[in-house]
Amino acid sequence: MNRRAGAPGAPWDCSPFGDHPVTRRRQGAATRRIVSAAGLALVAGCSANEGTGPWLGDVVEIASPGEPGSRYPHLAVAADDTVVVSWLQPAGDRRHELRYAALQGSAWTRASSAAAGDDWFVNWADFPSVVPGPDKLLAAHWLQQRPGHAYSYDVRLAVSADAGRIWSEPMSPHDDGTPTEHGFATLLPVGHSVLAIWLDGRRTQGGEGHDHHAAGAMTLRSLTIDRGGLGSGAGAEIDARVCDCCQTDAALTDEGPIVVYRDRSAAEIRDIGAVRLTAAGWTAPQLVHADGWRMTGCPVNGPAIDARGREVAVAWFTAPDQPRVRLAFSSDSGRTFSPHFEVAAGAVAGRVDVVLLDDGRAVVSWLADAPGGATFVAQPFARDGNVAGPPVLIARSSIERASGFPQMVRSGDRLIFAWTQAGEPPSLRTAVAHLR
Repeated sequence: MNRRAGAPGAPWDCSPFGDHPVTRRRQGAATRRIVSAAGLALVAGCSANEGTGPWLGDVVEIASPGEPGSRYPHLAVAADDTVVVSWLQPAGDRRHELRYAALQGSAWTRASSAAAGDDWFVNWADFPSVVPGPDKLLAAHWLQQRPGHAYSYDVRLAVSADAGRIWSEPMSPHDDGTPTEHGFATLLPVGHSVLAIWLDGRRTQGGEGHDHHAAGAMTLRSLTIDRGGLGSGAGAEIDARVCDCCQTDAALTDEGPIVVYRDRSAAEIRDIGAVRLTAAGWTAPQLVHADGWRMTGCPVNGPAIDARGREVAVAWFTAPDQPRVRLAFSSDSGRTFSPHFEVAAGAVAGRVDVVLLDDGRAVVSWLADAPGGATFVAQPFARDGNVAGPPVLIARSSIERASGFPQMVRSGDRLIFAWTQAGEPPSLRTAVAHLR
């Protein structure tokens, strides 16, 4: 599952309470850069309903299962190609619901509710999810505010073994009890269990905001949850120092789970890290590529990963010199990665996603700046880094926080997309396109 980044060393405020003026100024400077000629042609000449080129059919919008005010979608696809979209739905006063629906043919099922509360932490970048697994398994997570501090909140998680009819009692995968940040979680079904991965701030107690210079570092942790919603063991620390508010992502290879995230060195280099879960435990963190991006604040712009068999693709945003979207492949389940490839540079806001196709191509999606707003675009790339088709306009969007993070998954011969249409009120939008 990105936003705005600017000059190295410029901290970005990732508060849910509005744009920081420094963010707006630096964002404007970054997004005024010129995109490629192909990108400009895309913005000028395409609509989401026109024929899109030889690799993808028409992008057709599907009636949204969300009500007015729906926002911050998450897409997930099960091994049997079942697609689930989940989103945050305001339900009056301070109350919110985590709702979800499944794609049946070319329409979404009626929305269901996985959880609701009036004490949730609601954030444009750290959004909840419902993820499908085998044999009617569903896993859901959301964030619960701790009283007394704007950035003290817990990951809450529940599991259903019967397709959502009954949910387990909510639990937290972490048990430290500290009034710190716990979030940016990824849920990955592995067999009949669910692997939860999250950013854990238990060592940051006493720090302020998302940078924690006065306290310890943000960590990356994991815990396996069974079908009854119970955790096994005390969990594991994967990385002792990571970026404070970038999304995590995970995929299942033939050799086990692989997790990607934004790492953070003592010198404030914030490049993309990867770890694998083996029979011996979690491997030592490695970099997908050494971009050398030094920032004293979090860019709020996490990586995306997809895997099929032993093939892996990782896409990410970086800005060591200017904003860039990059891609790297692995053919050994993430043990090693190919040299990176440039997807886009200049007026790009990141917020990337990636899917692997059966023929080895990877489709990358991202937000690009455009006159009057932004564009949600997707483009395929071959394993050798060559462009495998023209960029396709999925939707016109915005780089404002209200637009959240666009989503993309593959199911069979189709790509499914979801995004937040900013407005008053905002609304969940979804679309589908057939691969060619």
